[in-house]
Amino acid sequence: MGLGLLGRGVGDVRFLARAGAELIVTDIKTEEQLVSSLAELNEFSNITYHLGGHMLEDFQNRDMILKAAGVPSDSPYVAEAKKNHIPVRMSADLFVELSGVPTIGVTGTRGKSTTSHLLAHILKTAGREVFLGGNIRGVSTLAHLAEVTPDTTAVLELDSWQLQGFGEIKKSPNIAIFTTFMPDHMNYYKNDMAAYFADKANIFLYQEEDDQLILGEQMASCIEEYGYKNKVRAHVTVTGASLVPKSWKLKIPGEHNKMDIGIALAAARAFGIDDGDIQRAVESFEGVPGRLQFLREVRGIKIYNDTTATVPDATVAALRALGDEGKKNVLLIMGGADKNLDMTELLAEIPHYAKEVFLLAGTGTERIRTELPGAQIFESMQAAVIAALNKGEAGDVLLMSPAFASFGMFRNEFDRGDQFSAIVASLAE
Repeated sequence: MGLGLLGRGVGDVRFLARAGAELIVTDIKTEEQLVSSLAELNEFSNITYHLGGHMLEDFQNRDMILKAAGVPSDSPYVAEAKKNHIPVRMSADLFVELSGVPTIGVTGTRGKSTTSHLLAHILKTAGREVFLGGNIRGVSTLAHLAEVTPDTTAVLELDSWQLQGFGEIKKSPNIAIFTTFMPDHMNYYKNDMAAYFADKANIFLYQEEDDQLILGEQMASCIEEYGYKNKVRAHVTVTGASLVPKSWKLKIPGEHNKMDIGIALAAARAFGIDDGDIQRAVESFEGVPGRLQFLREVRGIKIYNDTTATVPDATVAALRALGDEGKKNVLLIMGGADKNLDMTELLAEIPHYAKEVFLLAGTGTERIRTELPGAQIFESMQAAVIAALNKGEAGDVLLMSPAFASFGMFRNEFDRGDQFSAIVASLAE
């Protein structure tokens, strides 16, 4: 249920098809919209496609439903499957249940990607056999069942939707990491932060006393605030940027990244990795594509791709990491599809750092355009980049950090980042 365009669904389908399953693949997207994903599955004759919408009868006579992240929790199709006593699973929780390998799960509104990638890098540097999966672009977690060994450690980046699956099977990772908690996906959760936290909480709810829960300093109080203090059984560590030795030479900028490093450091220690291996890994870590990623310098203007900044807090962090408050040296490309998030802090911060703002068209942009009266709205990334560079001068920073979702102008946030990176790569010096 939900083939999608990110590659994870394609990987799940390919794995199951090769295993000999009789498959129905259904998606609300049409065949035309899914053409790139469908092209990768041409070899299989044991797949039936029902695209452009779901059919209730497909959720009545199946052995299992494998649903994609983001399927609404109140989906009538999921309800139909459950009414018919059909298990509804997701790729990550099915992998954890069937593989039996030690698992480190990472969630959080912000910081989960950097923390996950860094932690996998630390384990590899220490000579451990590692699989990085979960909410990773193009990676089918389920398909890696064929490759894991008893020596494998799984590091899984888990969003709130994937954690719904862990709640279904009442299982949590051996080491659970919860980086930050702030408003996001409020269009999905209908502005209910408690419902959002309830899905996230599955990362620790079913841990045992000898398991580990690593909490970022920003969200530690949320455990009590949302009524989960007495539901934590694991050993708890609260940590952040202060844990990172000042002598360590970091390649990724920003206080928020230092916080992620501190969290990964605590988790690696909990897993038994020595500080020498951790330091070598941290100092060689160059970050995650699309997350405050330095691309190149053009005419003295440094250009950064921060496409995964889909919430205002992330764009605030990017401005603080790269901007010079005194100089207002940031050329900010932002805007996109609305997620019903509060933009007050971001709109207050922009004048301190941004020389000029260039808006990408979208429903969220329409909501804030009166707050940025001097900002022009662009219908293409190419036009926004060219306009921004024309306003820049040596010493400036061109930052694409949208603060909104990508839908409308782009297929997804990765498509947005890919387009930006391709445009920047094609620029003349």
